[in-house]
Amino acid sequence: MPFLGQDWRSPGQNWVKTEDGWKKTTRNENEANNNVPERHGKEEDYYKENLLLSINYDVATKKRKKDLMNNNTKIPYFHKDQWIYVHKGSTKERHGYCTLGEAFNRLDFCSAIKDTRRFNYVVRLLELIAKSQLPSLSGVAQKNYMNILERVVQKVLEDQQNVRPIKELLQTLYVSLCSLVQDMGKSVLVGNINIWVHRMENILQWQQQLDNIQINRVSPTNPGMTLLDLPVSLQLNIMQRLSDGRDLVSLGQVCPDLGALTEDRLLWKNLCQYHFTERQIRRRLIVSDKGHLEWKKMYFKLCRCYPHKEQYSDTLQFCTHCHILFWKDANHPCTANNPESCSISVTPQGFINLFKF
Repeated sequence: MPFLGQDWRSPGQNWVKTEDGWKKTTRNENEANNNVPERHGKEEDYYKENLLLSINYDVATKKRKKDLMNNNTKIPYFHKDQWIYVHKGSTKERHGYCTLGEAFNRLDFCSAIKDTRRFNYVVRLLELIAKSQLPSLSGVAQKNYMNILERVVQKVLEDQQNVRPIKELLQTLYVSLCSLVQDMGKSVLVGNINIWVHRMENILQWQQQLDNIQINRVSPTNPGMTLLDLPVSLQLNIMQRLSDGRDLVSLGQVCPDLGALTEDRLLWKNLCQYHFTERQIRRRLIVSDKGHLEWKKMYFKLCRCYPHKEQYSDTLQFCTHCHILFWKDANHPCTANNPESCSISVTPQGFINLFKF
C-alpha cells in the first residue's frame, strides 16, 4: 500500500504512481495528460494496467541499483563518518540493533591496512571473522571482506613483509570456505555458489604468489651495513624486540652466528614471561639433565596450551559514555567532559564480542 492511513479518495479518483510519488487523479485527467485513447473494456482492465506499470517501474529501479552495485564491485563500501554507534536493542531514539557486518562496512579498514601500526590488528580481525563469523556478514560486507583481503595480499606482495601471517589467514579462510560451501543449500553464505568457488580459486592463486615471493637481497657490490655488522649486544637487543618465537627461529636459520644468539636462554625466558602468567609457566616446567629450565621448549609448549598475549600499536577505541566504536585518530561526537577517560582499547576478539547477542 502506498499509504498507511485512511484512503481519502473521492468517487471516481484513483491512486497513480509517478516518478515523483503517488498522486490522486481522476480517470479523465489521467487520460488527458498521457494522451491515452478511450478504453473500451471493463473498469478492471484499467486498474490492472496501472498496477502493471507500477510493478514495471519498481523492477526497473531495482535493476538499475543492482547494475550500479555490480559495476562497482571493486570499490569498497564505506561511509563518510568513520565511527559507528553500537546499540544492541530498540529504544525510543533508535530502532533495531547494530550488526557485525554494519560495523565492518562503516569503519575504514581499507585505509587501516596502509598504516603499519594497524596492519596486524586488521589481519587478526580478518582471521577471526574467517574462522566463525563469515556467515553472519551481509552480502555487501562479505564482498567488502574479500576486497580488503585482496588489498592486504597486494600490499604484502609489494612490501615483502608479514608473509607468514597472511599465509595463515588465507589457509584459515580457505578451510572455512570449504566447509561452508558444502552447506550452500542451507543458505550459509550469501550469493551464488559459483561466485564463492571463484573466490576460493583466487585464494589458492594468492597462496601460490606468496609461496613464490622472492625477498630482495642486498647487492654484493654495495652491501652496506647488515645485522651481523652490529655489536653482539645490539643484536641481542634487537632480538628482544621480537614478540613471536617463530621469528626468532627464522632469524636463527639465516647463518650460524645468528643461530647461536637465538639460543640465548634469556631471550626465551623473556618471551615466556611476557606472553604467559607465572601460574601457567609453573604448570609447564621442563628441566634439562643439567638442572636448567628449557625456556625455548617451554615457550612452544605453552603456545600449544594457552593463547598468546596480543600486542598492537594501534587499535579500535570504544567510548563507554556514548557507546561509539572508532579509530583513535578519528573524531566522534562525544558529549563527555573528558572523552579520553571514556575511551578503552578494543582487541580483535573484543570487537567480535561487541556484536554477540
